Order: sequence, then C-alpha cells, then structure tokens
Amino acid sequence: MERVLQFGTGRFLRGFVDAFIDDANMATDPGGNGSTRAVTVVETTGSGMAARLTAQGCAYQLLVRGVEQGAVVDTSRVIRSIHRAVDATHAPGAVVDAALDPDVRFIVSNTTEVGYATDFPARLTSLLEARARAGLPGLVLLPCELVERNGDRLRVLVVEEATRRGLDPRVIEHIRDANRWAVTLVDRITTAPGAGTSGAAADPLAVAVEPFASWVVEVPAQVPIIEHAAVERTADVQPYALRKIRILNGAHTALVERLRGSQTRFVREAMDDAGVTAWLEALLIEEIVPALGERIVDGEAFAGTVLERFHNPFQDHRLSDIAIHHDEKVAIRLAPTYQDHLARFGRAPRLLGELLRGAGVRS
Repeated sequence: MERVLQFGTGRFLRGFVDAFIDDANMATDPGGNGSTRAVTVVETTGSGMAARLTAQGCAYQLLVRGVEQGAVVDTSRVIRSIHRAVDATHAPGAVVDAALDPDVRFIVSNTTEVGYATDFPARLTSLLEARARAGLPGLVLLPCELVERNGDRLRVLVVEEATRRGLDPRVIEHIRDANRWAVTLVDRITTAPGAGTSGAAADPLAVAVEPFASWVVEVPAQVPIIEHAAVERTADVQPYALRKIRILNGAHTALVERLRGSQTRFVREAMDDAGVTAWLEALLIEEIVPALGERIVDGEAFAGTVLERFHNPFQDHRLSDIAIHHDEKVAIRLAPTYQDHLARFGRAPRLLGELLRGAGVRS
C-alpha cells in the first residue's frame, strides 16, 4: 500500500487531496477493504485537529454542493482515506516514524506562506535527512501552498536549512536531488457546511466543497503523481497560473468594481441579475480571454466554468471580502489584461476600460 504523508489537517486538504485519494481508492476497491493508498496527516499548529480526527476514526463527511454542467449538485459521502493523524507538537517521534515508513511515496503540504517562513522547512529538512541516512529513496513532494512556484521555493528553503546545519554533503545532495519537488497550482473552494446543512450537523469535521476542482502539477513525465480526473500534469504551470489570476480572480475583482456602492452582498446574488451575468460573460469571452490568447490553456472553457462556479447557490462568497486590497487587485488582475488586449488587437477593450476608469486607473 502506498502512503502519503500530509502536513496540514485543515478543510482544504481534507476536501481536496484526501477526497481525491478516497475517489481513487473507491474506484479500485468499492468495498473499501483494500485501499491502495492511505494518508497519514500531521498537525503542526496545535489546533487539536489530530485528536479530533482520531476520535472519529479519521473519517468525516464531504458535501459536494454547487452547479456542474448546468445541474445543481448536492451530495454527501464519508471520506476514509486518512489512515491516522499525528500531532507533531506532542509526538514528534511519531512523525519521524511515519516519514521512515518505506511505503511512503508522497509528501503533501498546505502550511500557508507563513509555514514557509517559519518552521515547515526545518521540519521537512529533519525528515528528509532521516530518510537519507536510512538509505530510503527520495519522495515526490506536492506542496499545495499558494506560493509562487511553491516546489522550487520549498526546495531552496530546505537545502538552505540543511546547509546551515552543516549536514554531510552527501545527505544534502540526496535531499536536493533524490526527492522530486513539484510545482503545483490548486483551485477548489472549501468551507465549513452552513448552519443547518442537511447531513452535516452530527459531524463537526464535515467539509463542504464545490464540484469544481483543479490540481495542476508541473513535474517531469517519469515522476509519479497522485492520479485523479482533477489532477493535470504539465511541463509548465505558468499558463494555468496566468489563467487563474486573469480570468477567475479578474472576474471577482471586476464584479466588485461593477457593483461598487450597490446593496449586493454575495457573488451568487450578483449572478442572479441577468444583466450582470451577461455583462460578466461578455467581459470574459470577448475581452479577457482573447487578450490572453495562446499564453493560457483552454481559456474559453475555463471562463465557462468560472461563470458556473459564480452561480453556486450554496456559497456565500462575500463581495466585501473580495474587495479587500481592491486597488492592488485591479492593478494585478485587470490592468495588465487591458494592456494585453490593446497590444494584441490595436484597440482599447470597452468593458475593461470602463472598469479601470471607474477604479481611477489611467489606461
């Protein structure tokens, strides 16, 4: 049985990676008695989540709620891919033991950017050093943090830590080169179920997710990854990152600017207005996607999924939350697309121009 060592016990990984692994296990063994892959999760924050997972037998409900291909989805099932949960604060030895398991093939993490700046690289260095000294093969690291080129960054931090400790050069070489450091891009909205959600009241660890999920993994073709319909292997993650920033994030910021001063609270409420929906579709399909051209992958299809995701009737995505640092987001998500459109077609895009003028940006 292959094992995954996962740093992070929060909703995102449980509704994303752990759900994917559960899907794969169910596909190969519908009875659930001979799962091909199991996850050991490591709690590093002192949240008590490892104990709560253990108390529930490491099982919890996953609610998939939203719109997919025009149909409303509202399903639930129990996720059982987690084998055990370990608290790194109170049982550091158990984490080392888990890392030395010869069946471990992957390390997954979502420690946030703060984790990269604090203890995660040091913790990871210790585990990879232990594996190197034990003569164990390298692992595939699949970081899920929203850090630009996350795998490359993590590799640099770990090698710097190993060098600072004065480790044997052969151990440093093993850490750097025997392990495969994937660069990834993740996308799935994951939340706690809303109050009164059917089927979730009895499970405090229940996770709610939208049907859409995407995990783009930049890694050489010969390197194994976690296989799933939502996982896409690529030689370059940048076209996907650009697509997400300019289309998905750009659409969010455009809505905030369009509805500035209105009483609309949520994205789904905005999409209930046929005029707003038509305007956003035109902005995406006629101006943003053409401006990006061949630099992105499947731009028009991705824009269609964005519009569908925005119609999710179960999700209370507040426009006020999206509006935080609005001016900075306009400068990153919308203004460059305006310039790209102008350069590509020799004419100013009308809708983007109106948004920028409304935001006080000189175009």
